Amino acid sequence: MEAIAEQLTLPSGAVLRNRLCKAAMTEGLANKHNHATRGHERLYRRWGKGGIGLMLTGNVQVDRRYLERPGNVVIEGEQSAKQLVALSRWSAAARENGAAIWMQISHAGRQTPAYVAAEPVGPSEVQVELPGGMFGAPRALGTDEIADIISRFAHTASIAKQTGFDGVQIHAAHGYLLSEFLNPLTNKREDEWGGSLENRARLLRACVAATRKAVGSDFPISVKLNSSDFQKGGFEFDDSKQVAAWLYEDGVDLLEISGGNYEQPMMMGVEGKEPAFEDGKRESTRAREGYFLDFARQMTEAETPPLMVTGGFRTLDAMNAAIVDDGVAMIGLGRPLCVDTDAPTKLLGGQSEPLTSWEKVLRVGPGWFGPGSSSITMRMLNGFGIQGWFCLQLLRMGAGKAPNTRLGVLRAFLSYQSGEKKKAKRMAR
Repeated sequence: MEAIAEQLTLPSGAVLRNRLCKAAMTEGLANKHNHATRGHERLYRRWGKGGIGLMLTGNVQVDRRYLERPGNVVIEGEQSAKQLVALSRWSAAARENGAAIWMQISHAGRQTPAYVAAEPVGPSEVQVELPGGMFGAPRALGTDEIADIISRFAHTASIAKQTGFDGVQIHAAHGYLLSEFLNPLTNKREDEWGGSLENRARLLRACVAATRKAVGSDFPISVKLNSSDFQKGGFEFDDSKQVAAWLYEDGVDLLEISGGNYEQPMMMGVEGKEPAFEDGKRESTRAREGYFLDFARQMTEAETPPLMVTGGFRTLDAMNAAIVDDGVAMIGLGRPLCVDTDAPTKLLGGQSEPLTSWEKVLRVGPGWFGPGSSSITMRMLNGFGIQGWFCLQLLRMGAGKAPNTRLGVLRAFLSYQSGEKKKAKRMAR
């Protein structure tokens, strides 16, 4: 039996049918009220038919004022009967063929686009440093607001359980709010929520504890955590190892290892406004499958929750080796499933050919604008353009259409940005 085909029993007692997970990817399919739609059902039913063991939703937001994008699903306050039915249909569609579905819960923090919120919030008044005025200057959260955020994460998790989701993942990576609290470059606070790593991790751990209280001991809770922010003076790997150890003590069921943020989007395989920094360790993002596998391997030297690695996996051999040799519990697949939703079935059947790596043939302009390029504008245009390309494929599948692999990156970028701004205007009315 292939290692990826083995069942996985989690600390909570939940059993996953295999080691392949559809990683969280923002869908943008919510309606103007930020409620789940039939598009979610169509998309996740399609993924569920593809043989995957676990599916993570795109980030479901806990506060409608601060979204990652206008098409996010939001769960806050008392839910209408209509929204509860829509969520239940979403989870039921995903589970029709035996896959589990976990809801990823998030708060965008300072990475809320300016067309959603001119003044986002964060741990401190540190603005995202990217060209184009995409993000406004954030306001520092008050202590009462922090307490409210903790209760929002727990409330959203309780609704997930109520509406048939099999677990939740708390998003503390990629520069969103919980990740911002962990990062000393964005967390300049001098109270109990800032300063030492213990204080900077306090919000994440409080969200985990409140969520556990809300859902009980037998409901899986996962956390998505950066291995590093890849910024000098930021959240580094030694910090990540310590937080992972704390999350083990807190009873987390699965820890997904990722990295980067909007300023340093290593999760997209792209360097940002400065060369990636991680104490000189950059081999984990170069010339091999599994962007963050080297970090995960080092984490297994201590006690951590079962680990999941997402990003860069394309071959069956590499996935099996990560499980057998490197101690990884779950393999996360993202972009390949935006085009080939049957990829898990092929891998479980022993397909040795690599999954198509579309991002390597997608670019704006001549030449190579990836890591090492001197043009930050072109790097970011390609990074966000490629992200837009994959997001548009999800929108197509949510509408019942086939992916369009002939779509150009520049056209995808412009179409994606235009569509998001239109959604923001509709949402504001």
